[in-house]
Amino acid sequence: MTLIPLLSLPSTLDYAAVGLLFLAWAGTGWIVEHPPASRPSVTTLMVAFRRSWMQEFVLRNPRLFDAAVVNSLRQGTAFFASACMIAIGGGAALIGNPERLHGLASDLTLPAGTSMLELKVLLVLFFVGAAFLKFVWAHRLFGYCEILMAAVPNDPDDPEAYPRAAQAAGINITAARSFNRGLRAVFFAMAALGWLLGGLALMLTTLATIGVILRAEFASASREVIMGRDPGRR
Repeated sequence: MTLIPLLSLPSTLDYAAVGLLFLAWAGTGWIVEHPPASRPSVTTLMVAFRRSWMQEFVLRNPRLFDAAVVNSLRQGTAFFASACMIAIGGGAALIGNPERLHGLASDLTLPAGTSMLELKVLLVLFFVGAAFLKFVWAHRLFGYCEILMAAVPNDPDDPEAYPRAAQAAGINITAARSFNRGLRAVFFAMAALGWLLGGLALMLTTLATIGVILRAEFASASREVIMGRDPGRR
């Protein structure tokens, strides 16, 4: 093992590809959360339904269904957070064993030295770590939402009923936003894996990820259903 392959540096194409990745991550997040009024995203459309849910929650008796829904949302965030922890642990173990990393590079015939591969794995771990933090925060916020829902009076005529339901809706919306950001970070962590095959591959996986996210938010059949349209009549 020589020093030259161990100290290989990113090329101009690598820098451009990584820059595109971060720009795409920030850009898609902004577009999804701040879409044009003429074409709302699924994320923004669901905001109204979450508020409507909490308005109906005030009138529903018993409220077991609502508690079950929030609990399922918390379980979903806990699952993704746990998966991220496993991925972070695996990536850290790989970086901590240079010989295994070098052997992996040799087995896959990747054109990069150990230090470069460590950098590529760290990029993936960055996005996985960002996703983990978002999922943990979403899990906590859904817990806050449950507490606020429990504080809503059983009597719909109570003057505190609807204001507290509105508070619960606001926390629920914030939790969902954090969860969606975590999902997007997972998507871009998968895109970052393309860097293992080179800068051009990273660009291609980034563009593919942009397409997947934007299609899901702006051109999916589920969006048509949410908007009250029949997706089968396109």
